[in-house]
Amino acid sequence: MDNRRGGLPPAVGGVSLLTAFAVLCLTVFALLSLATVRADVRLAEAAVRTVTDYYAADCRAQEVLARLRAGERPEEAARDGDVYSYACPISDTRELSVEVLVRGDGSYQVLRWQAVPTALWEADDSLELWDGTPF
Repeated sequence: MDNRRGGLPPAVGGVSLLTAFAVLCLTVFALLSLATVRADVRLAEAAVRTVTDYYAADCRAQEVLARLRAGERPEEAARDGDVYSYACPISDTRELSVEVLVRGDGSYQVLRWQAVPTALWEADDSLELWDGTPF
């Protein structure tokens, strides 16, 4: 038996190192792609929820408008002269605010049909900035 190496492990060639590096890079890219897809799915689901909630509120507002046009005065609508105003909730933080001018001849004009925030905005003053003094 010819044992010239004396029990040393075989030398790893450049091709083997390149293959291991390529497998490692492809694994990292696959994991990054998976994380991106998951984030995109969450974003798409949130967008679907938002649009669905908006159009549900829009449908409710259209129903109130149809009752106003029919000559009824829905309990949701507040009256100020010939102007009726009401709001339909979209989410916990937004609502669809509507103002309609109903004339005596049966015609109407939508003055406002707008999604508005309902939650109070609070400024975040917690950012600590460097005042210029050395440590």
